[in-house]
Order: sequence, then C-alpha cells, then structure tokens
Amino acid sequence: MRTPGRPKTESRSAQHEATLMSQNPLPPNDPALPAPAAASTTRSPIASADSPGGPLVDVSGLQEAIALFARERDWDQFHSPKNLAMALTGEVGELVELFQWLSEDASHRVAHDPATARRVRDEIADVLVYLVRLAAVLDVDLDEAVRSKLATNALKYPADRARGNAKKSSEL
Repeated sequence: MRTPGRPKTESRSAQHEATLMSQNPLPPNDPALPAPAAASTTRSPIASADSPGGPLVDVSGLQEAIALFARERDWDQFHSPKNLAMALTGEVGELVELFQWLSEDASHRVAHDPATARRVRDEIADVLVYLVRLAAVLDVDLDEAVRSKLATNALKYPADRARGNAKKSSEL
C-alpha cells in the first residue's frame, strides 16, 4: 500500500531525536493516566517501571535505528504524526489482508505456513516500525503508556468478573 517514491520508514530532526530517545515519564497529574487504585494486598507487576524485571517495553534501540535510517534518506520531512498514522493504518491493512477469509484454525497457522510466514513477519515488522516511530514523534513513552493502559484495563476488567468472556466493561 505504498505510493511509489514515498518513504516507508521514519524520523524527525536530529536535535528532536535526542529528546525523543529520552525516557521522560509523563507528568504525575497527567489526565491521561488512570486514577490511583485503592490499596491492594497484591502488587501488580505492571505497577511501575521500577518493578522487578525492568521495563515492559524498551524500544530505545529500535527508535534510534529508525531515526538513523530516516535521517540518512532525508525522510524526516515526511514523518508528521498524520502521515505516520496513515502509514501505520496502511500497514495494518496489509497485515489484515493476509488473514482475510481464513478460518479461525487457518489464521493460527499463517505465521508458520511457508507460503505466508515471511509476509506475516514483514507486515508485523512494518506495523511495529510505524507505531514506534509515531510514538517517538509524539513523545509518547511506550512503556508508561502500556503500563497505564494495563492498569486501567485491570480496573475495568477485574479477573474475577471478566474471566472467560468477551463482554465490554460496562456489561460486566
């Protein structure tokens, strides 16, 4: 789904890249963060970046590689959030196309079928590259965003009420 002559990978200015590569946490009063949950006797492994095992998501090396790739091709000029979001959507569409019309069983085998395995991996990689680049351009700390979203979802979908069903949180 690429237009000929259009770049496929991302970056911004070299000075801005240094800022984007830093792991600045969101401000403590950020309205995008979920409200603190009531105290619990069990600590969630998603509670903070200081949790044992380190970050859940560390894409700093990938961000640097994408930035360098784009900078070497003078593609920073094309990587606005709008363009990156549109490119990401196109790549997701290419990934989805590989699953279109497959049965549930066949969809589980797509990544192992010699006829489709490479294409599946390539499209997943394309989606990841655009997602990571978009997050970098928007200064979104993916580790913090994922931790925050997992914490929000844990409150919306308590395991004891959500286990084994696909209902929306409002229907639990």
